[in-house]
Amino acid sequence: MPETETPLLLPEIHEETSTKSKDAQAPAFLVIVWNDPVNTMVFVTHVFQKVFGWNKKKAEIHMLEVHQNGKSVVARESQERAEAYVHQLQAYSLHVTMEPDK
Repeated sequence: MPETETPLLLPEIHEETSTKSKDAQAPAFLVIVWNDPVNTMVFVTHVFQKVFGWNKKKAEIHMLEVHQNGKSVVARESQERAEAYVHQLQAYSLHVTMEPDK
């Protein structure tokens, strides 16, 4: 009869998975466009299409929100990306700010 071999013991492998909550992964800054008495609605719609690549309907929705409510949140991004949007929109003379998302 063959001799019984001792089974080979392998170390336990624990796979660590790092999952962050959706809030932890979410961008941290809001880009807000404010109403002003200078820029026309057509121009603001055009700028939104140019900067964000939105279709006309989406651009008009945000433009109307700016016009009717005084402001529109047009992006929710990382600080670096939000700053880039602010600079792009300011280059078109829009009144735009960014603030931390709470």
